[in-house]
Amino acid sequence: MTTTPTPLDAALALAVAGVPVLPLRAGKVPFGNCRSCKDGACGGRPNMKSAGPCQCPAPCHAWAAATTDPHVLTSPVWAPVWREAVAVAYYPGGAGLTVVDLDNAAAVAWAREILPPTRTVPTTRGEHWLYRGAMPSSNAVRPGVDVKSLTQYARWLGPGSGRMAVLPAVIRALVVKEDTTPAPGEVASSLPARATWGRSVATGCRHTERYVRTGLERGLALVRARTESGAGSQAFGVARFLAAQHTGCPGPCGLAAIGEEIVAAAVSVGVPEAYAHRAVANGLEVAVEREA
Repeated sequence: MTTTPTPLDAALALAVAGVPVLPLRAGKVPFGNCRSCKDGACGGRPNMKSAGPCQCPAPCHAWAAATTDPHVLTSPVWAPVWREAVAVAYYPGGAGLTVVDLDNAAAVAWAREILPPTRTVPTTRGEHWLYRGAMPSSNAVRPGVDVKSLTQYARWLGPGSGRMAVLPAVIRALVVKEDTTPAPGEVASSLPARATWGRSVATGCRHTERYVRTGLERGLALVRARTESGAGSQAFGVARFLAAQHTGCPGPCGLAAIGEEIVAAAVSVGVPEAYAHRAVANGLEVAVEREA
C-alpha cells in the first residue's frame, strides 16, 4: 500500500533536486507575510519586485521565500506552516526554468501549433509547459497564457512527461513590452538610410525576386498600418513569417536586409528602434528554431 507524500515530504524531495520550494495554504496560495515584515518593512519583497534585504526566517513573501535548504524547510519556524499546508509551490526562476501556464484548451492548442515540444504537466484546466532557461515573468501575454519564471511561483503538480527543451525566443518575445506609440509630433527614434533587399544579397535564394519583394511589401504594409499600437508585435510576426519562407533555401537569402526593412517600417510608426530590432531578431530566430 502506497501513501501520498505530505507537502513537506514533496518539498524536501524537490529541494534535494535543486528546486526552491514553498508551502501553499488553503486556496493554494502562499502564506501571508509575517507581522515584522508587513507594510514594507523589508524593502521590495512585499510587492515581489526583488528579493530585497529581508532576512526573515519565516516562510513569507511568496516566491521570495522559496528555498532548497532542508534545515530551513524543517525549522521550528516553518513547522506550524507545514501542518496547515495543502500543497507545494516552486520558484521556476530559481531553478533556471520557465513555466508557460496554459489555462484552457484554446491556449493548449495554440502552444501545440507555435511552441517547440517540451516537458508538459497536466493542470486542472490546461497544461504547464516547462523549458530550461529563466526570464522575466508576465501574466496574460496572450489569452489564457501566463509566463512564470523570475518573481513568480508555480504550483507543483508532478514531474510531467517529455524531454525538457531549451527556452525558445518565441516565448521571450511574448514578454517584451512594446513602448507606447508616441503622441503625434514626437519622434521615438530615427534610422539612417538602409540598404534594401535585392538579388545581390540573396545569391542562394530559391525564390524569384518578384516573389520575395511582393511578400515583403505586404508585410511592411501590415507594420505601417499599426499607427496606434502593436507595430512591434506585428514586426515580430512579419519577420517570423517571411523567414519561414526561406528555410528550404540553400542560402544566403538576405534575411538581414529583410529584417532591416521591417525595422525601418516599425520605427516609422513610432516603435523605439531598440525594441524594433529586438522584435525582428526574435521573429527571424523563431523561424529558424521551428525548422530545426
